[in-house]
Amino acid sequence: MRRSPNATGFLTARQRQLAWLGFLLVACQAPVAAKVLPDDSWLFSIVVALMVATVIMADDSMRRRPATE
Repeated sequence: MRRSPNATGFLTARQRQLAWLGFLLVACQAPVAAKVLPDDSWLFSIVVALMVATVIMADDSMRRRPATE
């Protein structure tokens, strides 16, 4: 399936890159925080990572829609 050149999501290319970077950083930070912190506040990192992943998946879904004419 080929994407049309005009297929865009609601994120710009720069925002998409930053979303991926943020997701990876938070996802890597959560296990480290779990080892270091005595409480369960590291769960917040997982929630944030899931929220960013949801935004990335929604943008992917919008980009993959067939072009309407």
